[in-house]
Amino acid sequence: MTADPFSLACPRPLRHGSVQMAHGGGGRLMKELIEGLFMPALGTDPAGQHDSAVVEAGGARLAFTTDGFVVQPRVFPGGDLGELAVYGTVNDLAMAGATPLALSTAFILEEGLPLEELAKLAASMKTAADRCGVRLVTGDTKVVDRGKADGVFITTAGIGLISAGVDVHPRRVQPGDAVLVSGDLGRHGIAVMSVREGLAFESPVASDCGPVHHLVRALQDAGLDLHCLRDPTRGGLASVLNEIATSAGVAIEAVEAAVPVDEAVATACEILGLDPLYVACEGRLVVFLPGAQADRALAVLRSIPEGSGAANIGRVTQGPSGRVTVKTSLGTLRLLDLLSGEQLPRIC
Repeated sequence: MTADPFSLACPRPLRHGSVQMAHGGGGRLMKELIEGLFMPALGTDPAGQHDSAVVEAGGARLAFTTDGFVVQPRVFPGGDLGELAVYGTVNDLAMAGATPLALSTAFILEEGLPLEELAKLAASMKTAADRCGVRLVTGDTKVVDRGKADGVFITTAGIGLISAGVDVHPRRVQPGDAVLVSGDLGRHGIAVMSVREGLAFESPVASDCGPVHHLVRALQDAGLDLHCLRDPTRGGLASVLNEIATSAGVAIEAVEAAVPVDEAVATACEILGLDPLYVACEGRLVVFLPGAQADRALAVLRSIPEGSGAANIGRVTQGPSGRVTVKTSLGTLRLLDLLSGEQLPRIC
């Protein structure tokens, strides 16, 4: 999930009013909140448009990220709030090309939350951290009045080490780059939605919740020139493509037929009136790299179980700047824009 250092650029005045349910980094309302309020107030550098900030410390380059998790329900097919918090943070570090090192966590607990449930979430976090090879080294706990926190919210922060010579950033995306995805899209959003709405599909959909840093490491070890990496969380693939196209000043053309979507997810989206290109993932990776390296990158990804469904879904073009289109099965071009808000709130 995007935990960028208030990433989206070009701040402008925010209209008077109150905070609305914009839900995450994938929509125009949240973009306006970040650009118009947080960035000017905190003095954040608009050039830092990434899932993690990069800081220098003692001669080393560190990736640093923070994120909050409020998914409802807290347990869903394929995962729960605890492991989602760990994987989401580890994945954000990996998007900067970093090797994750350590995490911190904070729990906001509602009075009356069963300790048994809290213990299960904590155990899930430990299991996920062990899987990722990172340590949970520090944390905090606060309790609020009954009815003030919807059970439990988890905030995490993480640091990772960026090796010498690694430069993964939206500014490096350029015309001629290929756009790859590591697997089928939309599983997480539909898995959460199915439980929340009490929907039963003939083929159950499990979340793709999981780590992707090992995929990044494999691509790096293969000597591939990774220009940019993103995990398509809130706002899905469409929002990632829009953010990158705007940040890099390029256009992106995707091919709808090339985008992998599981049949059960596609059916669920059709029933619910959702566009799978905007539905969130929590264990997928979007890769931008030179077009000439696309086939080799696909071979690397497909050699790993979590990347077996990798696909080349589009290319970066000269312009117009910030424009994202998708070629439909009819051969027409459809404009992919940012949504005003989020199709599926509270999915991460």
